[in-house]
Amino acid sequence: MLPVPRAARRRSRLALIASAVVASAALVLTGCSAGGAGAESTSGSESGAFPVTVKSALGDTTIEKKPTRIATWGWGAQDIVLALGIVPVAMPSFSYGGNKDGVLPWDADRIAELKGKTPQLLNADTGEVPFEEFVQAKPDVILAPYSGLTQTEYDTLSKIAPVVAYPEKPWATSWRDQTAIVGKALGLTKETDALVTSTEKKVDDLAAKYPVIKDKTFFYAAANEPGKLNVYRAEDPRVQLLGDLGLKNSPSIEALDASKGDGSFFYQLSNENLSKIDTDLLVMYFDKQSSVDAFTSDPLVAAMPTIKEGRFAPIVGESFVAATSAPSVLSIPWMLDRYVPELAKAADKVK
Repeated sequence: MLPVPRAARRRSRLALIASAVVASAALVLTGCSAGGAGAESTSGSESGAFPVTVKSALGDTTIEKKPTRIATWGWGAQDIVLALGIVPVAMPSFSYGGNKDGVLPWDADRIAELKGKTPQLLNADTGEVPFEEFVQAKPDVILAPYSGLTQTEYDTLSKIAPVVAYPEKPWATSWRDQTAIVGKALGLTKETDALVTSTEKKVDDLAAKYPVIKDKTFFYAAANEPGKLNVYRAEDPRVQLLGDLGLKNSPSIEALDASKGDGSFFYQLSNENLSKIDTDLLVMYFDKQSSVDAFTSDPLVAAMPTIKEGRFAPIVGESFVAATSAPSVLSIPWMLDRYVPELAKAADKVK
């Protein structure tokens, strides 16, 4: 469920599932006690926080009272909930970057720290929302501020529990906004504000330690398909994190974008146009080192100045890719000590 482009997405049979959802909705909405894997926040909710209405691109959601059985969907929401000291009752499984159970390493560490049990893991590999699994989890809120929910999926999930979706576009909510949205939904805005502040300090401290990266331009891409790159636009959180560190988007990102306004967080660029990329650093992600080697062996790639001069910062390894692709208040501290030195190593080669 890594937020990367897919050539096609299989559609769920919503009509068949909806009947089961509707039949179970009353049971779910009346079964919202604080049990199972769900846990109360250690700091408590703000006085007078509820009811609260959270607006999203897919609809406004009113949460009548403090949620105690929290489910998450997409990326990042489970990180924020865990950072708040709450173990969700359900969250997605991550076959890419996760452990043998599908739990991302920073989430597994936090669950262990909280002495919690692994939540119900929702099947996220198909790209379809597992509605029946959500019904089984009996949540009283579903948090999905960084996800690809469609209107139909949102409407169907809303029959199970109140759903908090993204404010504008799918897969385009900054890590700060994700955190603020979750904080509002849970009545914990003071706590999430504190998480943002501490995470920003971590980012600022690492950037100050490696001043060589400041004001360097970067071009963020991925080689997910043969013969072309997926280029990530300015609104993508992985791109925004590099901006937080003091780097700047290469003007080439916008100049080579032939599909502006299509609503996506990326566009595709043919390898024949690689020579048109003008940037200090080329930042890309790969599942393993052999994938890096295969990419750089392409003559068109090998001819790029960023490759020839070592101004190339590959992000290698599924967990590392997952952490940097969907930065959050939990994943940023987990990966930043490795990420920034690798960016600095490439920036050192800029003449």
